[in-house]
Amino acid sequence: MKSIFASLEKRRRRCSGCMPHLRWQSCLFVTVNAVIISLLLFDGPVGGENVPAAMRRVGLMLTDFGKSDWIIVVSAFLLFQGWASSRIATTARDRLQALRISCIGGYLLTSIALSGLVANLLKRLIGRARPEHFQEYGIFSFSPLSGHSFESFPSGHATTIGAFFAAFALLFPRYRIAFLACALWLGMTRLMVGAHYPSDVIAGLALGGWFSMMLATAYARHGFLFRLDGTAGWPQPKRLFPALKNPAPFERRAWSVVSGIINPWRGYLGPLFPAGRSGR
Repeated sequence: MKSIFASLEKRRRRCSGCMPHLRWQSCLFVTVNAVIISLLLFDGPVGGENVPAAMRRVGLMLTDFGKSDWIIVVSAFLLFQGWASSRIATTARDRLQALRISCIGGYLLTSIALSGLVANLLKRLIGRARPEHFQEYGIFSFSPLSGHSFESFPSGHATTIGAFFAAFALLFPRYRIAFLACALWLGMTRLMVGAHYPSDVIAGLALGGWFSMMLATAYARHGFLFRLDGTAGWPQPKRLFPALKNPAPFERRAWSVVSGIINPWRGYLGPLFPAGRSGR
């Protein structure tokens, strides 16, 4: 264990990037005000309205995406499978690729697991009544440690969704708008099924997103996956092979391999790491 901590400390000292200015005060201000505005203006109407049957069916089909168990299992698989593959890789390039997959799995695992633990602790301590009790208690009913019916704020599903898509937005920033849209729509499924108020979902998305951001910063400080960029305002994904000129982005290399596996008639005829513009 001491050797692990010593290795992490050496990596931290080796990273020369400056700490990015995350503007956390502004983001916290916006988040708190969004939650308060939603609480005062939208929670009451949403809690008092019956969700249409068609909308509820759509929500039921999509809302289980926010369950953390399947993401944790897949992330743990990537973590250990990547690490095991790196041990048997025959070339340095294959070993680096396997270690990157392992780091991505570890990053997703820690982001989802830790944010979920904090969300579950907060919702039990706050004890807000769920929308099913709106007629009895209204939107300002709090009863800590009183069971599932009083665990509305923040939404655990929304926290998982926020952490998941924020992590992918940081890993693949060119698609961050699409990831943001997915997070918002999937988070709103908690309203469609009548499980949460809008303020619960906003708070959960923000909590999960900030956990992924903070962990990405911690990873960058130790030289894993990300690099610190003082101008961008958030951690940037590290290039896997900085010595190569214009390497293809990770998602293109991964898709090249996967497409060859999916289509056996085509096969994979190109190199494992095709050259191309990274766009980063």
